[in-house]
Amino acid sequence: MTGTDILTGIALVLVIEGLVYALAPSLVERMLEALRQMPLETRRTLGLVTIVTGVLLLWIARRFGG
Repeated sequence: MTGTDILTGIALVLVIEGLVYALAPSLVERMLEALRQMPLETRRTLGLVTIVTGVLLLWIARRFGG
């Protein structure tokens, strides 16, 4: 993994987040409110599951993506 790969990944995250904020700002507000209502442990578990999913997708892309 190179610095260019990391920068590309960060750029893609920013583009996707920007699209969500631009196209569905009320959805973002509802999602944030739902997160506030979740217990801390549930949010922590959600974050860990998200990390594992991202790492798994990266591994699959690197292993089988050519």
